[in-house]
Amino acid sequence: MCGIAGCYQQADGQKLTDVMTDRIAHRGPDSAGTWSHQDDRVSIQLGFRRLSIIDLSTTADQPLRKDGLTIVYNGELYNYRALRAELTARGTRFVTKSDTEVVLEAWRAWGPRALERFRGMFAFGLVDDSSGELVLARDPFGIKPLYFLRRGSGLIFASELKAIVAAAGSELRIEPGALVASMLYYWIPEQRCAISGVHKLPGGSWALMRPDGVLSVQQYWSIADVAAEAASGAPADLAEVMEESVAAHLVADVPISSFLSGGLDSSIVTVLAHRADAKVDAYTIAFRPEDQRLEAMPDDAVYARKVAARYGIDLHEIEISPQIVEMLPHIVDVLDEPIGDPAAINTLLMCEAAHARGVKVVLSGLGADELFGGYRKHLACLLASRYGRLPAGLRHGVVQPAVQRMPVALAGRGLRYARWAKRFLSFAELPEEPRFRRSYTLYDPDELVGLLDPDLAGYVGQVVDQHCQVYDDNVLEDQVSRMCLADTRLFLPGLNLAYTDKASMAASVEVRVPFVDPVVAQAAFSIPGRRKIRGRQSKIALKQAAENWLPREIVHRPKASFSAPLRAWIQGDLRELIDDVLVCGELAESGMLRRDAMAQLIADDRAGREDRSKQVWQLLTLELWYRNARALGVAT
Repeated sequence: MCGIAGCYQQADGQKLTDVMTDRIAHRGPDSAGTWSHQDDRVSIQLGFRRLSIIDLSTTADQPLRKDGLTIVYNGELYNYRALRAELTARGTRFVTKSDTEVVLEAWRAWGPRALERFRGMFAFGLVDDSSGELVLARDPFGIKPLYFLRRGSGLIFASELKAIVAAAGSELRIEPGALVASMLYYWIPEQRCAISGVHKLPGGSWALMRPDGVLSVQQYWSIADVAAEAASGAPADLAEVMEESVAAHLVADVPISSFLSGGLDSSIVTVLAHRADAKVDAYTIAFRPEDQRLEAMPDDAVYARKVAARYGIDLHEIEISPQIVEMLPHIVDVLDEPIGDPAAINTLLMCEAAHARGVKVVLSGLGADELFGGYRKHLACLLASRYGRLPAGLRHGVVQPAVQRMPVALAGRGLRYARWAKRFLSFAELPEEPRFRRSYTLYDPDELVGLLDPDLAGYVGQVVDQHCQVYDDNVLEDQVSRMCLADTRLFLPGLNLAYTDKASMAASVEVRVPFVDPVVAQAAFSIPGRRKIRGRQSKIALKQAAENWLPREIVHRPKASFSAPLRAWIQGDLRELIDDVLVCGELAESGMLRRDAMAQLIADDRAGREDRSKQVWQLLTLELWYRNARALGVAT
């Protein structure tokens, strides 16, 4: 697991590559390397930072060059041993024990078809001496990031956006549509980037850059196609699929740990990993009691302790009580783009604690909610259909006024059900696609327009239309499957995979996600929606499989979010920063945000009339990101 960067057809390519490689040094503290080639056709530079996981010897350092092919590779190929054996039988001779060399030789043997045979997470750049072409590729789900910028007749690429900004910041501009998207979603969809002209290579695709300046991008894997095919077949055996996937994700030449929140998903991964390898230990987090009260958070650590004790797993507990005022600028820099989810802080702190104990690899239960219908929004959207059948007089004359009068906090204690009720009514009477969108975004379109400079209002419609296009682009027959597919295409890569990669790699730790796997996805979409959500029960099929390994107390415990004491931070620690940095900030000063609308939003939150903590946090992180970008020379 590493950081990669490179330049193609750039006169200042070596300088740019050095800058980019240095900027992502946190991704690979074990070694560094560069490679440069120039002839009468092409100029190419590749840079690399290594976190050694498989084949710890220096012979596996990169850039790896062999028989006319040179590669920089960020990732793990879990089936590399099987592919190596197949290639060896074809006559390939290997000089390392690394999966990097398997990727290189697989490309030599099969070209782009090799990508369909890889099981893992990866992003790589590969140069072919004979053609002078550069290949860029990314794993099916986009677990590992890869950014590129067309520059002149060539391009530059890197594992993180900050590397490209460090190298070419004065040439770049902020993309206002992406910032509007970040305010709607609190993250930026994969189809957009906060910097104009910079692109994220889509998950499941590869790009070919030729010496004549022609760039082509082709898709080799599509979750929509997988879902359609799976839905038309027989349901998979989930227990067998998950046991096999977790076992596959344990391939490493270093010890492996696991995140254990005490919830269903992390408990499945941790227990299955421990059954396969008794040396696997676990990490969990706890919060200050006063923070839990205002957030109305359950104490997940209790469940984590029960799982660990039952199965003899060594559990390390970390209390989350960061100096949030000091930490906030750091997490904004870590996350690369405006991502307004404080859960990233949990990941960073857990990974830092794991790194301090010498851990390089940690397993996570991320992805199960998207694939198996585990979010509250999935159930809420189904319940909304039933709510809409109530008499209009009851809905509009009784329920709605009563909910609107509810405070969301009282006497220093958060009222979670009041928050949920207000949220529910914001989308309960909408059609399917806008209902689903509103169930997890921060504003309805008109609210967001009211917060923005009128010149930016048009972007709101563009972002909403893009969501609609993605949501409707399928042939699935049930609503639960459609919601799961939309989340797997938008929410999973845009938010959860993005912050997990950036936060973990900032601590020089690799996070593996056994649920985010093509075989698991095929199995998930083979299960109809009625077996995922029934009545008020979510993730039914996965829970039934989990009963093979876990006690019912864990399998059927209430859903708990992997979150942070956001409301305590907004009301307390960050109050002064909000007034000084956000209200009097550059976004308001530039006119991008309407100061009066923003002030009203903050006032409603502080008075307990409405829960606007997520919006305030997102705007504060956006303000800090905007200032960082401007300080690096990026234009507006």
